[in-house]
Amino acid sequence: MNATVSILTEIPEELHESLKSYLESHPTWDQDRVFTAALSLFLLQNGNGDRRAARVYLESLFHHCG
Repeated sequence: MNATVSILTEIPEELHESLKSYLESHPTWDQDRVFTAALSLFLLQNGNGDRRAARVYLESLFHHCG
C-alpha cells in the first residue's frame, strides 16, 4: 500500500510571525528545514519509534549550508 501525503496548510498568525522572526535571525534555516524538523520531531515523539524519523530530525538539526 502506497500512501500519498500532500501538505498545504494554513498556520495561525502567531506561528507565522514567530517563524518569520526565527528565519530572519537564523539565515542557515529556511521554511522547509523548519517544517522538516518540526514534523520529524512530532513523529519521533508520537509515532511508532521509526528510526527514519529520528534520522531526518537529526539531519535537519545538524545540516549546515555552505
